[in-house]
Amino acid sequence: MHAEIGVIGGSGFYSFLDDVEEIEVSTPYGPPSDPIAIGTLPSGHRGAGRPVAFLPRHGRDHRFPPHRIPYRANLWALRSLGVRQVVAPSAVGSLTAAYGPGTLCVPDQLIDRTSGRAQTYYDEGGAIHVSFADPYCPAGRRTAVEAATAAGWPPVDGGTLVVIEGPRFSTRAESQWYAGQGWTLVGMTGHPEAVLARELALCYIPACLVTDLDAGVEEGEGVTHEEVLQVFAENVDRLRGLVGDIVAALPAERDCPCPRTLDGLKPPFDLP
Repeated sequence: MHAEIGVIGGSGFYSFLDDVEEIEVSTPYGPPSDPIAIGTLPSGHRGAGRPVAFLPRHGRDHRFPPHRIPYRANLWALRSLGVRQVVAPSAVGSLTAAYGPGTLCVPDQLIDRTSGRAQTYYDEGGAIHVSFADPYCPAGRRTAVEAATAAGWPPVDGGTLVVIEGPRFSTRAESQWYAGQGWTLVGMTGHPEAVLARELALCYIPACLVTDLDAGVEEGEGVTHEEVLQVFAENVDRLRGLVGDIVAALPAERDCPCPRTLDGLKPPFDLP
């Protein structure tokens, strides 16, 4: 089985595809979060029949907290099945009252505030430095923004996602500090996913659903797990439909810088 487009998602995406076949994939970094489901966009959809690989980021039983997700295995496994473009929906908090729950954001920048996560494939065999000034595929971002606008869900185009270690939420002081830097979103899974995709010369396309205002944005009890799950559940059908629209609109041939990431570099291993 082969799919050129992959989706890394969470709860609510398991009924995303038709004619699904699950594939166990082994990688040099251990097993991915779950077997990878390869299927097609459902009939009646604009991209009906297009093959897609789906991987539940946390595992289908949500057994991996954000800091324990096998990120390297996940991206490696997807590439080994032919994936070259990755759509990555996720739930995030907002660092500004202007982006309330239910807002869709397609950020263009990322800040890493994680610690202890394996975040490179190139930790031995020589120095390999990939460009990461713009962490997301520019063509993929444009496709996501256009698809959301066409679907009647105009997104916030741009902004900075700060990725924290988790699994705890931020303190008020941390949240206020992040906002004071001009950062707009906070999440727990966008890094190292994006950089690992870049190291494998994959396109990585974020689609962030705001589920809450972070602790420092306004007074109250702060973010709760229940609040996040409730808002995500209220919007998951819409988000799932949008991801399908993005997948349908992505080009078969990539015309972006991502495939040329490793030009002139010599990785210490063969890419899958």
